[in-house]
Formats: sequence, structure tokens, C-alpha cells
Amino acid sequence: MSQEKYLNFIGGEWVSSPTVSKNINPSDTSDVIAEYVQADKSQTESAIESAHGAKADWAGYNAQARSDALDLIGNQILANREEIGTLLSREEGKTLAEGIGETTRAAHIFKFFAGEVLRQNGDLLTSVRPGIDVEIVRDPVGVVGIIAPWNFPAAIPAWKIAPALAYGNTVVFKPADLVPGTAHAIAKIIANSGIPKGVFNFVMGRGGVVGDVILNDSRVNAISFTGSVETGQRVAQQAAARLAKFQLEMGGKNPLVVLDDADLKTAVECAVNGAYFSTGQRCTASSRLVVTKGIHDKFVEALTDRLKGLKVGHALDKATHIGPVVDKNQLNQNLFYIEEGKKSGAKLAFGGGLVKCETDGFFLQPALFTETSSDMKINREEIFGPVASVIAVDNYEEALSVANDTEFGLSSGICTTSLKYASHFRKHAEAGMVMVNLPTAGVDYHVPFGGRKGSSYGSREQGRYAQEFYTTVKTNYVSS
Repeated sequence: MSQEKYLNFIGGEWVSSPTVSKNINPSDTSDVIAEYVQADKSQTESAIESAHGAKADWAGYNAQARSDALDLIGNQILANREEIGTLLSREEGKTLAEGIGETTRAAHIFKFFAGEVLRQNGDLLTSVRPGIDVEIVRDPVGVVGIIAPWNFPAAIPAWKIAPALAYGNTVVFKPADLVPGTAHAIAKIIANSGIPKGVFNFVMGRGGVVGDVILNDSRVNAISFTGSVETGQRVAQQAAARLAKFQLEMGGKNPLVVLDDADLKTAVECAVNGAYFSTGQRCTASSRLVVTKGIHDKFVEALTDRLKGLKVGHALDKATHIGPVVDKNQLNQNLFYIEEGKKSGAKLAFGGGLVKCETDGFFLQPALFTETSSDMKINREEIFGPVASVIAVDNYEEALSVANDTEFGLSSGICTTSLKYASHFRKHAEAGMVMVNLPTAGVDYHVPFGGRKGSSYGSREQGRYAQEFYTTVKTNYVSS
């Protein structure tokens, strides 16, 4: 059992603090992974001051050197992906394959943005006035505060930090309290990449302390947040009050439509992957399975049979399909919604009980509800666990209406062999991302990520679209 204490990184130095937090393995609550220091208000302000002091130099830093640093970070994450991925699975609870896969994705994100450093462009136009040229360029926004969630502790920080650095911004990064280990491992690689002091700062600690300082400090020019709707709304209010740029990725209540003409095996695999893998702890999880009546009974039977074959267990056991819920609070939330579903008249067709394993952990059997309606709480609110509901509908038109009947709009999927319905759904699904014969969860790193309605606010993350948030447009007029 390791009791090593891990530090914050501020102004190019590793900095301790008298307050520490223990990182507990959700697969084995007797396993204390390590102790991680908690930044206070003063240390967070020091991190912001360091980023503020370094922003002018980093904005003008040699493009090739900046690209090389990001590529080095990506290569080092790749070289250590098994170690980091194992740590990720140990502290967050997703399976080992998922942990290593997510770490690999984080590495690819850094390498992608290493290329973007050298692909930035602008426009040179002739003015409508004689003898004047117009140059349109993009400048960095300045100091970027990054607040990341616990469910993707490698990938989400990567897709925020990498473009921030690529486009010439300095960073103050606060990871989620539940998963400091993975963030620290990546922060250590960034710290050793050769970037100047103050460009990247890493502060662990409570949202009510570290997060609030980042939100309210006038030296922080932009804030990128991923987390709950409630916290996201607070971020928006506080950032808007001081006219700071902000970007929010929040909840989802994503539908997977299954039509009568769908390939049954494909539909079941899409549902299992989207709803239950990563223990359902994904904002893109397909928690609403909208199924037309002609295939409904066959789909429910096949899905139930598939769920019976899934092993719930320790995240590091290679035979495990579904790891533990991240902590006791999240487990209790899942159990609350399962009881709420039963009280509302939904039929618990499978699972929903606690699973006893060799180690004490937060293990929950995947739950499937049938005989549900769109107005039930379990179909309105994000559960964020291995819980999905089947909503039976008469036809495609009703399926589309039910799919869009939500305050969220992140991901939406359909299983069908009809080009007509697939094309119509892609056009009319009210979501930022649409999947056809694919799980609603699972996206590429080089294309935009984000949603509509209550799921997202601001410009998209990932891919070339990330420049919209991490840069600001400047128009230069030059007399010739």
C-alpha cells in the first residue's frame, strides 16, 4: 500500500501543502492509492500569477519548439500508457482495457495538436479603401482555467490542455478530486517537456476553494469546464459576471432509437456498449432506448441475455466487463434512481442490485427498465451509472419525437437498415453528435465534440474547431 504524497505544480516547481486527500480505489476500498495535496486559496492565486506572468512569452514562443513540446508529451504518454492506464482504472473504476485505451487517446490528442501548432492560418485581404491591406489573425486568449471531471481523467484534460498550449495560452489546471492520480501523472510529463516555467500549472483541491478562485480571478481570461449541469450553471454565472470567456460541457440523457428493420445483433451491441460500458459513467451514455414495437420484445430478450453474460468486478481483472461505480455517493445516486424507477411503475427487467466481489468496492449490477414512459424521472434526469430504460413507441415518427423530448442534446443514435430513416434522423435529431448503427458513446479525437440545449454552451471541443475557444480574432489594417 503506497502512502506517497503527490504535490501541486506551480510556476515550474512542485509545491506541497499541509492538507492532503486520500485516493481510494473503488474496486477495493482498503487500497489507498496515495495521498495528494490540496491547494488553498493562496497557492491557487500563485498558480494564476505564474500563468499570467508567462503568457506574453509563451504567446510569442517559437512555433516549432511549441509543436515539439506537445509531440514529446504525446510520445511520453504513449510510452507510459500501460502504467498510466492501470492507475486510471485503479482510481476511477473503468476496466483496464478502457483505462489504457483512454490514455492512448490522450496521447493522440497531444500529438494532433502538435501538428495544429504549425497549421494555424489567417487571411490577407485587400481593403475596400485604396492603399490598405487587411490581415486577419488569431491571438491566444491568455490564461485558461481548466476544470475537469472524474469520468475521463486522461482524455478530457488532454483535449483541453493540448489546444490551450498549442494556440499559445498558459494554463491553470484543476483535476477532479476523485481522480488526482491520472492527472498528476500527465502533469508530470508536461512539467518535464521543456516548456517554460509558469506556462502550465497544476493545482489539486476542492472545487469550492480552487475552482472558485479560478472562476473569480480577473487574470483568468477563459474557463473550460466539464461537469454537472448545476456546477456548469454556476460557472456560467460567475464567468459572465466578469465577462470572461467560458465553455461548458455538462449532462446528457442520450437516446438510442431501435427501429423494426434494425439488425438485432448490432442494436444490442450498440445498447450494451453505449449504456453500460465504462459503468455507464459517460455523458454520452445511451440511457434511453427508444424501441419500436415490432422489434421491442426480441430486442429486450436479446439485450437481457447479453447483460446476463457481463461480469461485474474489479477493474484490473481482465475478465471484468463492468467495473465499480466511482464512489459511494455515486453508487447511492444510482440506487436512488433504481428505486425511483420502480416506484414510478417501471418494470425492472434485469439487474439493479449490489454485487459482492472478493474485495469491498462499489459494484452494481447493470439495470434495465422496461414499460417506461418519457415523462418518468428516470427518463428525464441524468443518472450517470449502468442504468438504462426502454421506451416503446409505435413508429419512427414517434421515436424521433421521444428522442428529442429532453432538455439535453449531446449524443443521439439510431439503429436501422433504412437509408431513408437514417438520413432523416441525422438531419432532425436535436443533438450535437449523431450516431447511425453505432453506440452513442465513443468519439474520435480529431473532430468536434459537443452538444446542444442543456448539454453544452460555447464553441466545440476537440479537432480544429477547438481554436474557436482558445483563440480570439484580430483584424489588422496596414497602409501600403
